[in-house]
Amino acid sequence: MSAPVLRRLLLAAPLLALPVMAAAQQAGDIAIATPWSRAAGQGGTGAGFLAISNRGTVADRLVSASSPAARTTELHTHVRDGDVMRMRPVPVIELPPGQTVTLRPGGAHLMLIGLNRPLQAGQTVPVTLVFERAGAVQVELAIQGAGARGPAMRHGH
Repeated sequence: MSAPVLRRLLLAAPLLALPVMAAAQQAGDIAIATPWSRAAGQGGTGAGFLAISNRGTVADRLVSASSPAARTTELHTHVRDGDVMRMRPVPVIELPPGQTVTLRPGGAHLMLIGLNRPLQAGQTVPVTLVFERAGAVQVELAIQGAGARGPAMRHGH
């Protein structure tokens, strides 16, 4: 391999790792993957979705979340009220050891209330998650279109 080709390869190698690093963050035994949200207007509400894996042998709990993009950020879930599913704030989200809890539409999720800027598709929004044992970890929610059902996946060919 020639020196210029090797030099380009060495310079490009760290860039190839960026999508992997962006897809998973870790704090202690807690790993976060696929953080995303849907587009939403300024002043309204947005929701955050992600997968949280507890790779440890001891339970942990997500106890709070915050974002500079919203006045307040709450932990929410959906509960059945007769024939209707309703969103409700919850004080914590339990993370059993050795399991993955997925925050998703129609289930547990982050609620960003009082957005101080629009969430626009193609952008990201920072969110800090605070865990009882693992501490704080910052993630970037990748903003998808308003009707998205999940994070956009990149496929390399």
